[in-house]
Amino acid sequence: MAHSDMQRYMAELLGTFVLVFVGCGTVVLAGNTLDNTGVALAFGIAVMTMVYAIGHISGCHINPAISIAMFIHGRISGKDTVMYIIFQCLGAVIAAGVLLGVANGMSGYDINVDGLAENGWGKGYGNEVDTAGALLTEVVLTMIFLLVIFGATSKTAPSGFSGIAIGFALAMIHLVSIPVTGTSVNPARSLGPAVFVGGDAIAQLWLFWVAPIIGAMIAVLVWRLILEDTTPDETEQA
Repeated sequence: MAHSDMQRYMAELLGTFVLVFVGCGTVVLAGNTLDNTGVALAFGIAVMTMVYAIGHISGCHINPAISIAMFIHGRISGKDTVMYIIFQCLGAVIAAGVLLGVANGMSGYDINVDGLAENGWGKGYGNEVDTAGALLTEVVLTMIFLLVIFGATSKTAPSGFSGIAIGFALAMIHLVSIPVTGTSVNPARSLGPAVFVGGDAIAQLWLFWVAPIIGAMIAVLVWRLILEDTTPDETEQA
């Protein structure tokens, strides 16, 4: 069954909403009971479930860096790339707004103190990694994430398992980088909380757009030059 453009765009909005609300919500609402492993699993499980929920509709990018990589790789059109990114960002902002509404109902919550699981780096954030370290971390981990996505969704990959591989890849990435940047690898995920937190979250937002996009472009190059299966199908050889 074919889906309309708007159905696909709304699927991206919904999927990004779930990712941000569940992932960032785990930090804000359950941070007192879960460690970084729990947060990593929350983000990974959110992506995994969305792959099976909306993957057949939109491909479940729910990440501007992924959409840009798919455009460069020739899997989606320029129009869809732009619209996917717009709806992903809308989904992230809506999710962050809903999360803030829930958090404001918690006793003692103060967004200026507790934040909204925004990404960042430097003095006072995580391991206080400098700008170069944060940039390199986000570039490398986005590249790894995209390579997993390309491999898991390739025509030679086992059918039906892509969501599991992608979800565990995102959880793995979070385990490494939560202490560094809070883990973005997704510009929309960073945008949502930053809109409401303001301050440094907005000032540092540029890195969480630039680094994932660079990482995605490198992943496309690595995939094409090294990992992509270029062997013709038997039907093509006949």
